Amino acid sequence: MLYPQIASQIKVLDTSLISKERKIILQALIDFIQNKVDTKALINLNFICTHNSRRSHLSQVWAQTMAYHYNVINVFCYSGGTEATALFPAAAEALKNSGFKIKRHTNEINPVYVIKYSEKTHPIIGFSKTFDADFNPSSEFAAVMTCSSADKGCPFIPGAEKRIPLTFEDPKAFDNTSQQAEKYNERSLQIATELKYVFSNISNP
Repeated sequence: MLYPQIASQIKVLDTSLISKERKIILQALIDFIQNKVDTKALINLNFICTHNSRRSHLSQVWAQTMAYHYNVINVFCYSGGTEATALFPAAAEALKNSGFKIKRHTNEINPVYVIKYSEKTHPIIGFSKTFDADFNPSSEFAAVMTCSSADKGCPFIPGAEKRIPLTFEDPKAFDNTSQQAEKYNERSLQIATELKYVFSNISNP
């Protein structure tokens, strides 16, 4: 069972606000997941952005959460970048604002975070890494490109079974401004809404 605040947040996300054009883009991810469900295969999703610090982490966490919420099994979500930096604290705060329980597990420059959406599931381990790091799958995964610079800069992702451009605007533009918290929350909820649309459209056998 999801933490109550997360469940309440998901309930009020309005997928009808997603444009027709955006739903066409999301359909590629729906089709990939549905095919894996139909063939009873593992569903590996690697969300990729340049620095693996904001959008890719938000996508990884929300995708894993939505898979659990909609009972789509065998889903394993990862994230990575074209370079490793650190999970930006404002991204973690945006997730906390939706009810995730997050603890900073280490204190180095690139800290490891333990992210929980339910008491009865394994936590998500959040830290910045490259998309091809040992922590991530090396084959049979969908490379979901969450930023345009990574999408353009990495025309080929080794081992990816499918490449899906699903880009979001970077909340980094509002770092250290009065709008920082608002814009990170906005981006987190946009990602959550779109991934709700994806997983709510998966048919289980």
